Amino acid sequence: MADSNEQVLDAIVVGAGMAGLYMTKRLKDQGLNFRTFEAGSGVGGAWFWNRYPGCRADLPIIEYSYSFSRELEQEWDWSEVMAPQPEIERYLNHVADRFDLRRHIQFETKVTDAIYDENANRWTVKTDRGDTLTATYCILATGCLNEPNYPNFKNADTFQGDVYHTAKWPAEGVDFTGKRVAIVGCGSSGVQAIPEIAKQASQLIAFQRSPVYTFPANNRPMNPAFLAQAKKDYEEIRERQRGNEMGIANYSGPKKPADPNKPAKPKPSRKILELTPEQRKAEIQQFGINVLSGYVDTYFNPEANEIACQLYREWLQETLGNPQKADALSPKNYPLHCKRPVIDTNYYEAFKQDHVAIVDLRETSVEEVTPKGLRTTDAEYEFDVLVYATGFDAMTGTIMRMNIRGRDGQSLADKWRHGPRMYMGLQAVGFPNFFTVTGPGSPSVVSNVLHSIEQHVEWIDNCIAHLRANGIKTIEPEQAAEEAWIEHVNEAGKGSMMTAPSCNSWYLGSNVDGKPQGIMPYLGGTKTYREKCDEVVAEGFKGFALAS
Repeated sequence: MADSNEQVLDAIVVGAGMAGLYMTKRLKDQGLNFRTFEAGSGVGGAWFWNRYPGCRADLPIIEYSYSFSRELEQEWDWSEVMAPQPEIERYLNHVADRFDLRRHIQFETKVTDAIYDENANRWTVKTDRGDTLTATYCILATGCLNEPNYPNFKNADTFQGDVYHTAKWPAEGVDFTGKRVAIVGCGSSGVQAIPEIAKQASQLIAFQRSPVYTFPANNRPMNPAFLAQAKKDYEEIRERQRGNEMGIANYSGPKKPADPNKPAKPKPSRKILELTPEQRKAEIQQFGINVLSGYVDTYFNPEANEIACQLYREWLQETLGNPQKADALSPKNYPLHCKRPVIDTNYYEAFKQDHVAIVDLRETSVEEVTPKGLRTTDAEYEFDVLVYATGFDAMTGTIMRMNIRGRDGQSLADKWRHGPRMYMGLQAVGFPNFFTVTGPGSPSVVSNVLHSIEQHVEWIDNCIAHLRANGIKTIEPEQAAEEAWIEHVNEAGKGSMMTAPSCNSWYLGSNVDGKPQGIMPYLGGTKTYREKCDEVVAEGFKGFALAS
């Protein structure tokens, strides 16, 4: 799309990932004059940038897919249960083409400024390509996990080898054959990348400060019969997702009638505290280590959680058969469920190999990066390639780096200097007609995020349609409603392992130096959240100030 200046539009969308694509479709269907800006050269957002080896969905792809089009559900075939990044990116390109969305998207363009003019009731948006546009509505679909986080290592720029970040991986890939590789970080991207890099590298050293609890993905090729049945059952799957507080249906195919001649298969217990030590061990042996994540009392009961943590560490010692590696890879001093659930494919199998080593940064710390590698307080390591798998400045990172100014020139970054302040993760006081998709204070990353994306996009689209149909010029939260929602978000997090005193996670902003600490996602559940959003609309946009 050609560059242009001083364009007057109805709406501007920032981002063309899963949220931005659906927002683009909804505004297109509504007939608005709008433009979507995307920093990348293609659609997909996180699935465009995160091309690192091993990257894949961490939910069954049947459920981590758009539900807005019955035709799309029927025509797309998936090859694996947990689809890999290239396949998801192809899917999103198919969505862009099938619904004719590209003509509304300006690629390789980063939005730098969004300034509200109260007299004109318009947002002026500027880009790094010199565009200046104005619009009544500004919608951020920038995603929750897209601003790479780098550790604050001394002399980081002195390393003479190749440096990569999993969140900004080269499209052409990286050949690690025969290379000595160091990888820093052990969240989802590190867990997925390490087994794949280990297949090529002559040596792989993982530097980890906070090992994660990770469970086998049990990924496998998609069974054509299962896929065909799922296509028949999509309506039921979506309904079950809407009825679940995580937005997950746990679909496993149609229920078969019980065979009276066969005993029913045993199921894991619901609470770990109801089991004896011997029974706990027996359930792990029978159902696998994944059983630990299913005990409901481990989510809110510290005693139950600690039992599960200790069982996990014992299982890891038995699995690895290497005391040093097992100890270095064992999560300690923070509870299960504190951080985002991580699933893996052959993660611990990779560490069984002699050429894969682990450095425990709880026992030693990084002093500096050197031209040839990295120096800790205990030793110096040399390698050819340095990979950062250190995650993101989550949820607020991209937004805080933009110059966003609302009424009276108030900066959003200044408003959020002590933590994000929003009403329902949708809007902030002082920023009329300015929306965020899955913003702080909504379920977003603690749910099936695509399920949450669709709910948010539809709410925003319906809200804009309502404003336009009724001659309403602006919508923004009331101060009391914003404060009450923040209090409710904090209250919903109480008792959860995510807010436990020993939990330091990106949910709280603790992975980024200097970032304000506090629970950012809403832990009340997606079903509850949707009901509250519907209630707000039913009561005339309760908590929002509407001005004609």
